[in-house]
Amino acid sequence: MKITLISIGSKMPAWVQAGFEEYQKRLQSDWPLTLIEIPLAKRQKNSENLALIKKEGEKMLAAIPKNSFVITLEIGGKRLSTEALAKTITDSQSAHLCFLIGGPEGLAHDVLKRSDAKISLSDLTLPHPLVRIVLAEQLYRALTITQGHPYHK
Repeated sequence: MKITLISIGSKMPAWVQAGFEEYQKRLQSDWPLTLIEIPLAKRQKNSENLALIKKEGEKMLAAIPKNSFVITLEIGGKRLSTEALAKTITDSQSAHLCFLIGGPEGLAHDVLKRSDAKISLSDLTLPHPLVRIVLAEQLYRALTITQGHPYHK
């Protein structure tokens, strides 16, 4: 199975890249994880956020690999345990999973409509760069659960 993470925002701090790459490396042999960064549309004091979100959404939709099972991360999404995430991944029976992380104002309506599942990592509001690391770690943890590896214990 391949996994793609499409995220709004680029030019992350070194600690974000290092954290993400650590879990990306751990996943590589079983669930290769690819990151696609969509640059954050430039916000101005009086900019129309809905138009910016829509533009970001169009770029996200264009980047989704064909025949992917798409999971969006959003505040109103279903809260899952790590075990439930592992089950969701294995039950998807898809050769390609695609996770989407929106920008500061969230995801475009069209992106949410394309989603096959909507999940939330926490009731807490997390900074988007940190979400990348948390998701990558949870994917690795889910993989270890499916393999009976002691990492999860």
